Amino acid sequence: MNNPFRNFFSSGVLLGLSALCLTFLAGCSPVKKNSGLTPVTLNEVAHSVFYAPQYAAIELGYFQDEGIDLTLVNGGGADKVMTALVSGDADIGFMGSEASIYTYANGAEDYAVNFAQLTQRAGNFLVSRTPDPDFSWDELQGKSVLAGRKGGMPQLVFEYILKKHGLNPQTDLAMDQSISFGLTAAAFPSSGADYTVEFEPYATSLEMEGKGYVVSSLGEESGYVPYTAYSAKKSYLEANPEIIQKFTNAIQQGLDYVNSHTPEEIAQTIHPQFKETDLTALTRIVKRYQDQDTWKGDTIFQKESFDLLQNILDEGGELPARVPYEDLVTTEFSEKALR
Repeated sequence: MNNPFRNFFSSGVLLGLSALCLTFLAGCSPVKKNSGLTPVTLNEVAHSVFYAPQYAAIELGYFQDEGIDLTLVNGGGADKVMTALVSGDADIGFMGSEASIYTYANGAEDYAVNFAQLTQRAGNFLVSRTPDPDFSWDELQGKSVLAGRKGGMPQLVFEYILKKHGLNPQTDLAMDQSISFGLTAAAFPSSGADYTVEFEPYATSLEMEGKGYVVSSLGEESGYVPYTAYSAKKSYLEANPEIIQKFTNAIQQGLDYVNSHTPEEIAQTIHPQFKETDLTALTRIVKRYQDQDTWKGDTIFQKESFDLLQNILDEGGELPARVPYEDLVTTEFSEKALR
């Protein structure tokens, strides 16, 4: 099994990889010095409308209200987010929790602890080259798909769905995993692949350009799965419980907002984070996510969800060993955020 986290801590490339995580995003400008706010660097796995509650919390000032000066960095993949977290380039990582399982199972002493869950469904979509309103999963037999990094949640959930529909991921279709996370949409038109698995806003962008067509939602097909969560190193969490609590409070407020407002209102709020996306298209994307019940009502990462995650990893052949929920998840901050 060629898992990208297998030799994570023994590798000498940690510091080099951390240099990849220096692209700062809109809506998170540093607050003026001496503002009294606590600086926190958050490294996210991707910049996607899928994470609308987080961007709503940024744009509505919830982090500043909690005393946090937030810097947001696009890590471009869970492996790179974990690299930034472990090396200290990030205070908090936002990614699929499979990364924390891999690093813990690899023997890390200062491992990442998940303290808040954001999404409860997969956020990606199967995109075809041609319109297919009557799509069925058996159509993937013998086809090629840009499927995402091996061992990552997009690819693992995709395999989980394939098996659910009676398809063998290794023999019934060809999965191209050679293209980096976030670059598959740009590569798809000239790739020769029949399908690609895309997050938003890339899936809708392909549709609007006439280069691809959404034929299925992986979020609806997979059911409720703990797709993305916030984590911090054990040492950081123990040394900074007040910061973690304030951060969780802001995320909870973001969840409250998206779960009580219309797609039009949400799109207007988070538009500064997606200036390149037309407001009409952004509203359409938000509605697509809202309609499939993407976002949790609270940030509590339940044991049942963690067990399901390990089952998915196990089925995908990516689980080094079962790891204890009590070590890798804390619900303390999520529970307090609801009070």
